[in-house]
Amino acid sequence: MRSKIVAGNWKMNKNLAETKALIADLVAKLPETNAEVMVAPTFVNLTNAVDGVKSSKIEVLAQNMHFAESGAYTGEISADMLINIGINTVILGHSERRAYFGETDDILAKKVKTALDKNLRVMFCFGEELEDRKSGNHFSLVESQLKNALFSLPESAWSNIVLAYEPVWAIGTGETASPEQAQEMHAFIRKTIADAYNAEVADNVSILYGGSVKPANAKEIFSKEDVDGGLIGGAALAADDFVAIINGI
Repeated sequence: MRSKIVAGNWKMNKNLAETKALIADLVAKLPETNAEVMVAPTFVNLTNAVDGVKSSKIEVLAQNMHFAESGAYTGEISADMLINIGINTVILGHSERRAYFGETDDILAKKVKTALDKNLRVMFCFGEELEDRKSGNHFSLVESQLKNALFSLPESAWSNIVLAYEPVWAIGTGETASPEQAQEMHAFIRKTIADAYNAEVADNVSILYGGSVKPANAKEIFSKEDVDGGLIGGAALAADDFVAIINGI
C-alpha cells in the first residue's frame, strides 16, 4: 500500500526565527491524518527544524545533496552530513536545480545512487517545460528523465523512492494544469514504471504532484487515482494554507 504524502519545499525562504515559528505553528495545528507530512527548510535551519518537530509526526527533509561523500566541493552538503543531524529523506532533481544549477540526468543518477547507498529515502523530481508540453513531447521527456536517472536501479531500491512530478510549464507561467492533466501524467508514469519493472513496483511507489497546489484545489487534485499527494511550494510557507492542503488528502 503506497503512502499518501504532503511535503512542503520551503526553498530559499525563512530565516532561523521564522523557521522556528512556522515549525511551532505547524506542530500546533497539524490535523489528524494518515498522510506523511514533511517540510524542507533551508540547510542552515535543518537542525533546528529537526529539534522542533520531535513532538510531532512531521518529518524534516533536505532540499538537495551532493553525490560525493566528502571532498573539495565548496558550498555542498553530503549524505552523511544530513544523516548526522537526523535527516532521512532528500529531495533530488527539483526543476529549479535542473534549470539554475545545471543538474543533468547523469548527475542526478549519481546523487540518487549515493543517497540510496546511504539508506536515505529519495524524493525524485522531474517534469517538462512549457515548450515540451506545447510540442507534445512531454510524455517522452518524462519517460527519459525517469529512465536516465532511475531505471538502472534494482527493483529493491524502489521501496526508498518517492516521485514528484513537476509540470514546470504550469508553475508561474500563467498556464494552468487541470486535475485531469495531472492524473493523465501520473497514470503514464505508473505505466512506464510497470513496463520497466513490474506492476507491483509501479503500484507501490508514491507519485506526488508538484504543480501549483493550493487549499482551493488540493482536494480535487488529491482525489485522482494515481495522485498520492503533493510537493508544495509557496503554499507551504503559511501554516494555515499548508494545513488546509493536508486536510485535502
